[in-house]
Amino acid sequence: MLHLGTATGSRTTATTVATTATTGTTAPAEEPGVPGTPPAPEPCDLVTVPARQGLEAVDILRRGADQEAVGPVLHDGACATLGFLVPPGTAQAWDVPGSACTQTDGRGLRIPAEPPAPGSGWLLPPAHDTPVTDPAVLRAALDQAARLIEAADNCR
Repeated sequence: MLHLGTATGSRTTATTVATTATTGTTAPAEEPGVPGTPPAPEPCDLVTVPARQGLEAVDILRRGADQEAVGPVLHDGACATLGFLVPPGTAQAWDVPGSACTQTDGRGLRIPAEPPAPGSGWLLPPAHDTPVTDPAVLRAALDQAARLIEAADNCR
């Protein structure tokens, strides 16, 4: 599981091994009016889920009828988990089974230009138009993804 070495606000935990990383890197600020420059760093929390459920959720968010915006998504080196960047404070109320939400505890985790955990990478890199994923939208997509996976597994 992607883990940034901070406290978790989840009442549940993902079932994969944690990878610890140090943070503190920040992306250079975007130059106003210059397209293609990296976004200014935004504070964020990290929702971590098993890769299968996370990939389904990304698919749901990107192809949904509402075309909900999905922010940056990290994958760990083994591709066992995905991490969705969400607004700070999300961890305090996060209670989605099978997932964990890591909070920044005011330590200033920012969306970096490079993945913050060694061996991780961006499934969806940071973009100016979608700095983080809305937690309510993510919760709904993860719930739908869990139902789809359960249905698929029960058909075997």
